[in-house]
Amino acid sequence: MTNNTFLKLQKNLGVTFKNEDLLRQALVHRSYLNEHPDFRIGHNERLEFLGDAVLEIIVTEFLYLNFTSTPEGDLTNWRASLVNAHLLYEVADQLDVEDSLYLSRGEARDKNKKSRQFILANAMEAIIGAIYLDQGMAVAKKFVLKNIVSRLDDILRDQSYLDPKSLFQEKSQEKKGLTPHYKILDEKGPDHAKLFTVGLYIGEEKIADGDGSSKQEAQVDAAAKGLKKMGW
Repeated sequence: MTNNTFLKLQKNLGVTFKNEDLLRQALVHRSYLNEHPDFRIGHNERLEFLGDAVLEIIVTEFLYLNFTSTPEGDLTNWRASLVNAHLLYEVADQLDVEDSLYLSRGEARDKNKKSRQFILANAMEAIIGAIYLDQGMAVAKKFVLKNIVSRLDDILRDQSYLDPKSLFQEKSQEKKGLTPHYKILDEKGPDHAKLFTVGLYIGEEKIADGDGSSKQEAQVDAAAKGLKKMGW
């Protein structure tokens, strides 16, 4: 990554790091270290772990303070829509994070869009963790509110926070008289970074595939795609 690319990323993030190595580490995929064992900065998984928690508390606090009469069940669904991998990927894409990633040659050549989306979503969490460590909670909160929580209006308007699995099951039973079911079609990656692909079926007919870092997330993705395909 060139200095210009690194400076551009900080400009896109709206954050000038005091310790630039924290931001660099947030961009290092584990695969890069396999080819560069002497690289002085570790991979981004610890920062991802931290950033996930920072993101969740900022979003939770915002919803708690601003929607005082909304039931917690709805708040939970809204929060899930704001912190899921697909939305984080969209934010990373908008901020041009991909240009700054440290990837192995094989990973960089891999054109599998699904895998790259999860790498970018994880990097987004790691960047939030890096901002928190470098600048503190106030700056991390400003970043999350501007780039992530700002999408809440769209989520509420589209009602994309509704649980796709429950909605698809309800529609399938109503219109087809059948309860849908899911099958695991593929499972790849190391234990700490699994990527699952599941199929959504009504009877013997496969309606859609879904992907996720857990079986539940993949099922939700498949259900959301199934709702769109069936026009439900």
